[in-house]
Amino acid sequence: MEQQPLLTGKSSIASNYKKREFEEDQEEKERWSSYQYVGRPNSVAPTASSARAEVSVAEIRSAAADAASDRYPPPIHAPLISYPDPQPYDQSIAYQGGLEGHIGGQTSSELGRQILDEVEIRELLIDHVGHRCCWGSRPARTWKIVAVEDCNVYVGTLETFIEERETIKETEPYLGGKVDGKDDGPELGIWELDLRSEFPLLFVPHKEIRVPIPHSEAVEKCSACGGRGEFPCNTCNKGEEHGFYKENQMFQCSACHGRGLIAHRDGSDTICEKCKGKGKLPCGVCGSRGLIKCATCQGGGALVTRNAAIIRWKTLSTRKVSATSGAASVPDEVFHQAKGVQLCNTQAYQCTPAFFADSFFLNKFSSEIIADRCAVPPTARVVCERHIISVVPVTRITMAHRNQSFSFYIIGFGREVYLKGHYPSRFCWGLCPCLDWLRL
Repeated sequence: MEQQPLLTGKSSIASNYKKREFEEDQEEKERWSSYQYVGRPNSVAPTASSARAEVSVAEIRSAAADAASDRYPPPIHAPLISYPDPQPYDQSIAYQGGLEGHIGGQTSSELGRQILDEVEIRELLIDHVGHRCCWGSRPARTWKIVAVEDCNVYVGTLETFIEERETIKETEPYLGGKVDGKDDGPELGIWELDLRSEFPLLFVPHKEIRVPIPHSEAVEKCSACGGRGEFPCNTCNKGEEHGFYKENQMFQCSACHGRGLIAHRDGSDTICEKCKGKGKLPCGVCGSRGLIKCATCQGGGALVTRNAAIIRWKTLSTRKVSATSGAASVPDEVFHQAKGVQLCNTQAYQCTPAFFADSFFLNKFSSEIIADRCAVPPTARVVCERHIISVVPVTRITMAHRNQSFSFYIIGFGREVYLKGHYPSRFCWGLCPCLDWLRL
């Protein structure tokens, strides 16, 4: 009797696998066909048969960028605005929970905690002291650690990325040639200029460019010389009008006093080298022409004027720190530069306060940052805003020996040491080139 149990089983498994794969493929096609399509000009809506081939992540992002056309200015900058990649070492947490809940699998009390043992604390302090040429390492190595205190700090920022445009008038000498004036078309308004090729990365500190406004040039008479290209010399024709000046005026030579000869103590005379024996010199400014070429128009008598746009992109920052009394002596800038855990990171045309389900403190902290946003100049428009709240782990360590003690801080995941107060082993007394005493 012929039996093929193993072969039949394999065939059945393969058949079931192909059937399940076909069903999943059909479900995916139905899901794409039911997806609401965000159309763009000159695009074709995907069908069930072409969804996988034509619809991609890039397509959806591009369509979403076109849909968000309410951002300023819609036809120019909307496709350029995108969400930035997360910063290295920063942990972006999507769920905005409170201090008592769980965030990203961790309790909020564990988010900013640094687990440091005595060996690590001493190594960090010894390394910090080693970069100061007049600090001794004995306290860092031998003094007793009497207190280790967690005093985490909340850091909030609101960055407003703006574009500012203003018009200035420029002039330059007209030396002939064609000008781009109103005959070539209407002059564009300052906010009608398409500057997509110059648009910088979002939230750059500052960028400035100058762009001439098309069809704004015009030729005008030079006001400095009245369109003549020259004006009377103030040395040999001072106060004279154009047309009433005198030419070829000569001045007495100051070296020979008009004699043309230089007298010597032995009674001999020699020809004056300065005036070549003539006793007179031409005007040193205009060469006795009586006229000086106008420097404004370079002698052409005309100027070409144009309107130019000055465009500035910059980031206005509102910063706020909430620190406990244990970390109050540390400057806020130290916390802003430290690496921590991001509790929220939102980006929008205009950010609103973040919402944390069960933390009144964080909600209030976020609202205060938004309320203190920087004023936007009247010549500028907002492009985008970004709101970030982070918790920075801060550990305060106190070391003591006999009747002396000092404290320092270990800040952020970079474990930077901050010590501004008294350190018991310094030897420079302000006489060393390190000049560290000036920063105290």
